[in-house]
Amino acid sequence: MATVILRLPTVKARTGLSRSTIYLRISEGRFPKPVSLGGRAVGWVEAEITEWLNQQIEASRKAAH
Repeated sequence: MATVILRLPTVKARTGLSRSTIYLRISEGRFPKPVSLGGRAVGWVEAEITEWLNQQIEASRKAAH
């Protein structure tokens, strides 16, 4: 299975988070770290973003009960 790399606009759209919130959470260790794509380009591993989203959904649902 090929690794899919997501760029920032896609990560923002999937998570609903702003750029500044994404980088704040990365610095706090609460969001997947990006991988360097060379130069100043970075991207995120799609599987890590999907896993993070699933964890957020699970935590949210547990907190509601």
